[in-house]
Amino acid sequence: MEKHYRHFNAATVVDAAKGYEAHLAAGGKMLVSLAGAMSTAELGLSLAEMIRQDKVQILSCTGANLEEDIMNLVAHSHYRRVPQYRDLTPAQERELLDQGLNRVTDTCIPEEEAFRKIQRHVQTIWKEAQAAGERLFPHDYLYRLLRSRVLAPDYEIDPAHSWMLAAAEKNLPIIVPGWEDSTLGNIFASYCIKGELAPSTMKSGIEYMMFLADWYRQNSGGPGVGFFQIGGGIAGDFPICVVPMMAQDLEWAEVPFWAYFCQISDSTTSYGSYSGAVPNEKITWGKLDIGTPKYIIESDATIVAPLVFAWLLGW
Repeated sequence: MEKHYRHFNAATVVDAAKGYEAHLAAGGKMLVSLAGAMSTAELGLSLAEMIRQDKVQILSCTGANLEEDIMNLVAHSHYRRVPQYRDLTPAQERELLDQGLNRVTDTCIPEEEAFRKIQRHVQTIWKEAQAAGERLFPHDYLYRLLRSRVLAPDYEIDPAHSWMLAAAEKNLPIIVPGWEDSTLGNIFASYCIKGELAPSTMKSGIEYMMFLADWYRQNSGGPGVGFFQIGGGIAGDFPICVVPMMAQDLEWAEVPFWAYFCQISDSTTSYGSYSGAVPNEKITWGKLDIGTPKYIIESDATIVAPLVFAWLLGW
C-alpha cells in the first residue's frame, strides 16, 4: 500500500527516510532523481554529503541541474535574489534579461559570470575530445572540467557544498535525459550548427538508457535498487522505465522491480500534471511490485528533500 502525504509533518518525512535507510542498511542501492531547479535551490548543501557518505549510488537529473550546480560554484556572489518575484511585471522581467540575468523563481543566474565562464572552458574539452576521436556523455565532459581544476580559482562557495564535485570525486554514474534542452546543450548545438563540433561527439539519450540497463542488471541483485524521485518530469520518468524495458521489450527473465520508491512533488497527479504517475499506477507498468515500499509526498521538494537528507545524515 502506498503512503500518500498531502500535508506532511516531520513524522511523514521520517517515515520515508526510514524506508530509505532500511533499504541501504539491507545492502540495497539507491537512485536519486533531480527535476526542477534543485541545484539553484542549493540542494548541494546536503546532497554532496549524501554522495560522500555513499547514500546515493546513481543519479538521474536534468541538464539544468547538472550545469547549475557548477554555476553556483563559480558565480554565487553574482547571483541576484528577487524575493518579490511573483510581483514582477513583464517590463521588469525584460530588464533582467537586458542585464544578463536569467531568473529561476527568486534567483537570477548571471549569464556572463556563470554560463559564459563555463562555456569558455568546456568548449575546449569538447573540441579536444572530438580531435581525439572520443565520444562521452554530457556529465563525463563536466567531470573532466571539474577534475582539470581550471575552475578552482573561481570557486565562490565551499567546494564541499557542490554535489557535482562530490560526484566527480566518486565517479558517480549519472543519467541526464533530455540534456539537449539545457543551456550547455543549446551551446553544444550551436557549435554543431556552426560546423565546429559534430553531434556524434556527445553520446545520446539512447546510449544513456543502454548504460542504465547494464548498470541496473549489475546492481539489482539481492535487496535491489531503490528510487528516490525529487520532482516530476523526465529526470524520473526516463530512468524508472528501464525495468519494464528489460522485462517486456528485451524479454529478459527475472528482472527485479524497483525495491523502494518515494516521490516528492507539489503537483497533484492528472493527465496534464507535471508529477508523473503515483506509485500504485506504476505497478500496472511493471515498474513497482505490490510489496514495494511506496511513499508520495505532495509538497515543495526544496523543503522536503533536504529534510529527508538531513535525517539520513544525522544532522
